[in-house]
Amino acid sequence: MDNTDFVIGQRWVSHSDTGLGLGIVTDVSGRRVTLGFPAIDEERTYAIDSAPLARVRYQPGEAIETFEGEHLTVKAVEEVAGVLMYHGETADAELRVISEVRLNSYVHFTEPHQRLFAGQFDRSGAFRLRLATVQHQDRLRASPVQGLIGARTQHLPHQVYIAHEVARRHAPRVLLADEVGLGKTIEAGLILHYQLHTERARRVLIVVPDSLIHQWLVEMLRRFNLRFSIVDESRYEAIPELDDLLGEEAELDSNPFESEQLVLCSLSFLTHYPGAKADAVAAGWDLMVVDEAHHLAWTPEAASAEYETIEALANETKGLLLLTATPEQVGVASHFARLRLLDPARFHDLAAFQAQEADYEQVNQVVRELLDANASPGRAQQEILRQWLGAELDELLAVADPVSAIVNALLDRHGTGRVLFRNTRAAIRGFPERQLRPAPLSCPDIYSQPEQKLGLAALTPEQMVPDETWLAEDPRVAWLEQTLVSLRPAKVVVICAHAETAMALEMHLQLRAGIRSAAFHEHLSLIERDRAAAYFAESGQGAQALICSEIGSEGRNFQFAHHLILFDLPANPDLLEQRIGRLDRIGQAETISIHVPYLENTVQQVQFRWFDEGLQAFTQSNAVGVAVRETVKDQWRAALELENADLDGLIAATAQEAARLRAMLQQGRDALIELNSCRRDQADALIERIEDEESSAQVKEYMMEAFDIFGVDVDYHSDDIDILRPGEHMLTGHFPELPEDGVTVTWNRQQALEREDMSFLSWEHPMVTGVMDAVTSSDLGKAALASLSVKSLRAGTLLLEALYTVHCPAPEALQLTRYLPVSPVRLLVDVSGRNLSEALPHDRLNELCANIRRRTAQAIVPRIRAEVETMVDHCDGLAAERLEPLRDAARQRVREFLQPEIRRLESLRRHNPAIRDEEVQFFSDQLAAAEAAIDRASMALEGIRVVVTA
Repeated sequence: MDNTDFVIGQRWVSHSDTGLGLGIVTDVSGRRVTLGFPAIDEERTYAIDSAPLARVRYQPGEAIETFEGEHLTVKAVEEVAGVLMYHGETADAELRVISEVRLNSYVHFTEPHQRLFAGQFDRSGAFRLRLATVQHQDRLRASPVQGLIGARTQHLPHQVYIAHEVARRHAPRVLLADEVGLGKTIEAGLILHYQLHTERARRVLIVVPDSLIHQWLVEMLRRFNLRFSIVDESRYEAIPELDDLLGEEAELDSNPFESEQLVLCSLSFLTHYPGAKADAVAAGWDLMVVDEAHHLAWTPEAASAEYETIEALANETKGLLLLTATPEQVGVASHFARLRLLDPARFHDLAAFQAQEADYEQVNQVVRELLDANASPGRAQQEILRQWLGAELDELLAVADPVSAIVNALLDRHGTGRVLFRNTRAAIRGFPERQLRPAPLSCPDIYSQPEQKLGLAALTPEQMVPDETWLAEDPRVAWLEQTLVSLRPAKVVVICAHAETAMALEMHLQLRAGIRSAAFHEHLSLIERDRAAAYFAESGQGAQALICSEIGSEGRNFQFAHHLILFDLPANPDLLEQRIGRLDRIGQAETISIHVPYLENTVQQVQFRWFDEGLQAFTQSNAVGVAVRETVKDQWRAALELENADLDGLIAATAQEAARLRAMLQQGRDALIELNSCRRDQADALIERIEDEESSAQVKEYMMEAFDIFGVDVDYHSDDIDILRPGEHMLTGHFPELPEDGVTVTWNRQQALEREDMSFLSWEHPMVTGVMDAVTSSDLGKAALASLSVKSLRAGTLLLEALYTVHCPAPEALQLTRYLPVSPVRLLVDVSGRNLSEALPHDRLNELCANIRRRTAQAIVPRIRAEVETMVDHCDGLAAERLEPLRDAARQRVREFLQPEIRRLESLRRHNPAIRDEEVQFFSDQLAAAEAAIDRASMALEGIRVVVTA
């Protein structure tokens, strides 16, 4: 029937507005036709000559539904007075004959050829985008660096290695214990991004100190595009108000932790706010991150409230990341306390743990000797190694590189090797030099009282004097003014112990000295602190100095500055290291100048000399300070009282003990732990793959085509930088990650690191993944028409380009695409079934194809229906031939990957109790489930493009 022969009772569909559903002709008058659309209870009148309508005609074998909800399979179709009569069969094999008038009006055509015949086809570019989307998804899911692409971070080997090693695990439970400045937050962010991107985790809880809440919120969003929600007192206080607003009938979920997938909260809030701990535990999490975990106090006799809070959550959470820069500096018991949070079944007895740790020293010494000599172990070394490796040692000695084989085997058997990752500055290198600039000053009369000169309180004597007095008479204040002026325009971080000191100094510098400065202390809100940090970071008109209280020494990073002024000195050596660590971080490009003003003949001078001459804490990273202080504690306290104190004896004893402990840190288990924390060759290979993906022009080419199809306006800004804005005729009401006022994006990693105000578009940016999801989850590009002009093909020749993918329903946690990817298959056939796929590749066909005007295409489609159906049948047969080889390869890959891992873990479990039973069972279950899913795989038609030769 011609497209313009309308008869009352016929069913037509609008290809300009698919949301109308199935229309029914209700009136034909002259040159106009009226259709009713029951799905939306509306009527529309069209000019017959230009109606954007397509006739709906189901074919034998297709499923239909009546408006009563009865489902039928079409067996035959006949036309009676222009109206179609369907002969169908029910699920019970009963025959029915129904008129098309009785068809359900809520219709959705999912099969590509159904959409084509219903007039719901797109321009040629949409099909190109669909095929490109599937091909890129397939490639990226099979990539070894999936989940690690596009983070706004430097590619540092130790960070990338740890992220890749940990994130691939099922429910990882590890302690990230890199030294200060090595980027534990970045490592945690990379792990989170991987686990969320691959859907190994969906619900994540991050627990941090109060002072770091907003920093974590910003870092996760800015670097990894992860949007966390803060749960705090205000969320709980809002619940009664919302209940009143919604009324009693709308029962609001009273657990704020269950309303978000990604949650950030403070440890003190969780511990002390009524009901918060219970709600957090009840909410259930796939992964929890705890920062500054060394603050969790525990002894065999008692545990702090904070420790008990984290323990309760850890017992109910699958994965756990603990972050601390000081894994053992506050004692073996404290280190053990964190390990028992990770695996209480493995780490349950402190005495047994201490004894076991002592045994590791001997084998680690052998490892160090093997690595230094790079030669097979001698007889004495073999005797030690055999205690750990048993008969397996003989097999390892026979391989081509026995040293590497033995070291790798020992890494797996190491007691904490699977749960502890620790990189040190000595192992990583690349840190700046430290330059000490002391400034001895005369002690003023205002500090003449004994309590201002002796004991710990004398480290901050200004606390006992009114602000106006010490600001006027303390020589450190005048020295600070002069130093800041002399350092202009360099940025300077000033740290002092107390918020009151910081507030007074900052106000004095602003009002009396005319120095642009900002205060940063615990009495400010989180937002106010962020504003202060941003003002300090701003170049040009930003603050020259940031005056911090002690909280400025924890968590915040100011490596863009290279001058640090310690207005006072802390009692704790770890606090000093944390202060310096705000500037002394990997990536710092300048030598760090550490300015230390101190008052002569006071406790300040004693503490300065103890730090400098005893611990060398100003000029090198100090990992032993607290342990040394415990050893010389009595002498140190006596020195702080000044009278009858042997300061030189204290300094000598301190230097001796520090040297002894540093030597110990170079021995024992550190050799294995540091090897396990960064294998440089593997890390370099990963970084190369990541940067290949990021530097490729493919992502820009892909997104430019998407912008064109979706109707996003793109304005050139400069090289590798564009400005995106919603177009007037944007295809959807909302384009992923595109604000109404637009966004500036860069395609270049280096620019992204330098310009944080721009979005860095990579394959794993939410805008890019959002476009891919929008394409594959919608019907865009499923059916398209194009014309082709080639001399060798006569006019009117039809070609069908078809896209097939492997359809394999399976839980996302199986990660089945690693073994059986979607494996896109592109086919090109003619009506006779000839496979022209290789003769005319997709890219070449795109160059030759042109769009067909919609009205012309609407007239063509009804006439070519039979030929298209024939070509689809040919393609189905060709695609089916590809399925079994893909299944066989997938079964082989899944066995090659999982069976050795199962055998390895079962073997390791006999030597290393850190291997959990559930880890082994997880891989066994994955193998069985993966093989069963592969058996169910089928080839699915994802899209077609009909090409008509002109």
